[in-house]
Amino acid sequence: MLEEKLTQNKADILKAMAHPTRINILESLREGERCVCEIIELVDSEQSNTSQHLAQLKKNGIISSRKDGLKVIYKVNNREIFFLLDLLDNIIASQMEESMAILEGLKKRRSHGQLSP
Repeated sequence: MLEEKLTQNKADILKAMAHPTRINILESLREGERCVCEIIELVDSEQSNTSQHLAQLKKNGIISSRKDGLKVIYKVNNREIFFLLDLLDNIIASQMEESMAILEGLKKRRSHGQLSP
């Protein structure tokens, strides 16, 4: 039962992050708190669209907000989330290196006449 709950929590966090705009929002918060107006500008998205994505991240406990006068300020609740984003960058880089190695192998075969263009 506990293991199932833990697995579900992991899936919920990943699902909440699984949109390019949400990842961009998180990246915009890497340096610290930001008001919603700054986030909208940084992620280059409409206010209503950004607000929906912020709500999803907030609902899943990834970010939180506070009022500062008329502004709403957002922050990441646990900075470990950036470690996860960095791991994803490493995975993507590794996949790209593998693809480049395959491409180089194909180019060599083509240059030796083993593959037709």
